Amino acid sequence: MTKIDEINRKILHELSRDGRISNLDLAARVGLSPSACLRRVQELERAGVISGYRAVLNPAALGIGFVAYMGVGLGEHTKAAQERFERAVARAPEVVECHNITGTIEYLLRVECADLPSYKTFHTDVLGTLPHVNSITTYVVMGSPKDLRA
Repeated sequence: MTKIDEINRKILHELSRDGRISNLDLAARVGLSPSACLRRVQELERAGVISGYRAVLNPAALGIGFVAYMGVGLGEHTKAAQERFERAVARAPEVVECHNITGTIEYLLRVECADLPSYKTFHTDVLGTLPHVNSITTYVVMGSPKDLRA
């Protein structure tokens, strides 16, 4: 396992802010030589601490004007019911996150759609038709003052 010391924390912080930073600039920001910095980044990648790099997309530029989190409860608490539900949401392009959680419901979804009518179609024609879906609670995102997802 790779040790996460203060320099590695700085590297991870800088990469999480800008995954396209050059190794030269990264090394300068964390106080290492470029070769030492590159070795550390490669080790963090090999160890799985850094599992990938992503582009941060502008939802409005993609035509996404409606974002909601949905709590979904299943009426049947079996592995088969969960697997069928997970396969169905994996096929739904509106679902950008699906988390199996603890508590009074089984799933928390992040859903992104063009607008309220397209969300209603997803709610009714996709989730509303899935067997074992017992409850759906929607939380509409009105703003995101802090969002560190890449």
